[in-house]
Amino acid sequence: MSKPDSISRPVSAVLGLAGGLIAGALFKQTWKLVSGQDDAPDAGDVERGWVEVLAAAALQGAIVGGVKAALNHGYLVRRHAGRGGS
Repeated sequence: MSKPDSISRPVSAVLGLAGGLIAGALFKQTWKLVSGQDDAPDAGDVERGWVEVLAAAALQGAIVGGVKAALNHGYLVRRHAGRGGS
């Protein structure tokens, strides 16, 4: 693992914010497609059943994790390539 430089923290913060916005939009669209409902359940939604709440949470976690990994990996690959790496 390489030593972080002074640009890493601001870039990481921006990627985190962008990733959250992207993941949120992807989750909303995916939930609509999968369930046919506009609003996804959350843990405090007592009107929805366990299966629906846990399925929504698992889907949201997978999307957030995937977006975060894609953005971070893309940034690191570009940064490494800029230093003459492959």
